[in-house]
Amino acid sequence: MRRLAILALAALTALPATAQQQATSAGSATIRVLDKISGEATDIQIARSETKLFGRLSIVLGDCRYPTNNPNSDAFGWLKIRDNSMDGVAFSGWMIASSPALNPMEHPRYDVWVLRCNIE
Repeated sequence: MRRLAILALAALTALPATAQQQATSAGSATIRVLDKISGEATDIQIARSETKLFGRLSIVLGDCRYPTNNPNSDAFGWLKIRDNSMDGVAFSGWMIASSPALNPMEHPRYDVWVLRCNIE
């Protein structure tokens, strides 16, 4: 039984690279910030490693990746967000454009999500 499990694991890891989806990094991304109090949504263009200020938030884009074979299909953005009126980081991690609720920023005033990677 153990040998069968090892063989199954070896077969799964031996899949050709073409069966795995390749990702490409973009130089910038478009994110949307919603101020829940005013109801205003603002789209922000942000370059990789750049810091943008929005209200009390400092937003840094670590990376934005998209499927190499289908750049319009989805975006995966790594963001680090600080609220300047609070200690610590409000959010740090990956956000998926097609499923922003999978890893949302929990904040009383702002919602932030990735819309797309900007392909130059």
